[in-house]
Amino acid sequence: MSELKNLKSICIFCGSSHGVDPLFAQKAGELARLLAGGGVRIVYGGGSVGLMGIVAREAMAVGGEVLGIIPESLAAREIAQEQITELRVVQSMHERKAMMAEMSQGFIVLPGGIGTMEEFFEVFTWLQLGIHDKPVALYNTGEYYDGLKRFLLQMVKQQFLKRETYDDLIIETVPENLLSRLETQAGKSSDFMKKDLS
Repeated sequence: MSELKNLKSICIFCGSSHGVDPLFAQKAGELARLLAGGGVRIVYGGGSVGLMGIVAREAMAVGGEVLGIIPESLAAREIAQEQITELRVVQSMHERKAMMAEMSQGFIVLPGGIGTMEEFFEVFTWLQLGIHDKPVALYNTGEYYDGLKRFLLQMVKQQFLKRETYDDLIIETVPENLLSRLETQAGKSSDFMKKDLS
């Protein structure tokens, strides 16, 4: 993929496990290489295990830039990834998430567990409330998020979620389509390129 002009820094939320299906690891690595090849810095949770570690190592392997942000309490447990462009150790999970959001122009959610879901719902809620207008995307590899899509549409049906809010969420299975939509929204977002993301 050629260089992405509008998108310079993306946050990736994903599991600290590989999951059962080897497709998850394969697609995580593929996405990381595409982002790195497009000149996009990856901001992630700083771990070296599971999909987190794969994303970091695959991006670094092709000359990408990777910023890891991890709280002190998890640095040892998640085995912080040292061989990346920069690793920042912070005091708390709240500080970690705030910094990840601040340093990124959008969010991609890969398969993961309840921690990944908590991160996803927080930034999706912020989008709904107008706290930011950065795009939020689910990378639905192996149909992992099909159940979540049905649940969100049930929220819409029962009028707990506005249809336009659901429609703001990017859901893709093909990485090139995912990045194309993120790039398009990057050009429209007022939050983009206003801050020094270094």
